[in-house]
Amino acid sequence: MSDLNVIQVILVILVAFLAGMEGILDEFQFHQPLVACTLIGLVTGNLTAGIMLGGSLQMIALGWANIGAAVAPDAALASVASAIILVLGGQGEAGIPSAIAVAVPLAVAGLALTMVVRTLAVPIVHIMDKAAEEGDYRKIELWHVIAIIMQGVRIALPAGLLLFIPAQTVQNFLQAMPAWLTDGMAIGGGMVVAVGYAMVINMMATKEVWPFFAIGFALAAISELTLIALGTIAVALAFIYLNLSKSGGGSGSNNSGGNTGDPLGDILNDY
Repeated sequence: MSDLNVIQVILVILVAFLAGMEGILDEFQFHQPLVACTLIGLVTGNLTAGIMLGGSLQMIALGWANIGAAVAPDAALASVASAIILVLGGQGEAGIPSAIAVAVPLAVAGLALTMVVRTLAVPIVHIMDKAAEEGDYRKIELWHVIAIIMQGVRIALPAGLLLFIPAQTVQNFLQAMPAWLTDGMAIGGGMVVAVGYAMVINMMATKEVWPFFAIGFALAAISELTLIALGTIAVALAFIYLNLSKSGGGSGSNNSGGNTGDPLGDILNDY
């Protein structure tokens, strides 16, 4: 059994359960690495390490997307399991590279579990079809809930099993990992981050967006600028762009008749 107390174990399993359901619901984003790792770090007293791990895995997960019949690796299991391993390893921030190294294989394992659960859900669909023919809407809702619970158990069960592994065993496992493996996985993870970010940029890239990307890339290299400062600059540039595009649209801002004395409100109302 790990060194976590009963309340911490319950909270970690709850986070894992929510992450599993959100992999399907996709509403509150509990399955995203940044959210799942942060919450596990919070309930286990490793908030800083959890945020750092979640941020690193989130960049990797940017390149994971379901395209056609191809199902992406499971970010939920990768996030939850790697965060638990990080906590049990007891290395704090120093253990993040090792946790990232095991995240990708765990994501593939989560993909296999996803396929199993979705296969088990096929009979449920037929049961709900029959209930629909009978007009039994309560039964349809019940089986909907059962199917979602199955997705939550898909992540909560492996998380619970990991929590019952002695912390010393996990520490010995992480220490036994050869440097070539951890370094190689770290390099591979970094390449996946770059590819994922490039895919996102490629989807967003237009001739209007590229100048702002170049400005942001240059400003991000200035170490004196905090994230709040960068966000403020980005919001300011967005409003400048909206105002200039409005002025150059042909009718002009003075001819639209929408000047209320509130420049910010006028811009938002027009767009």
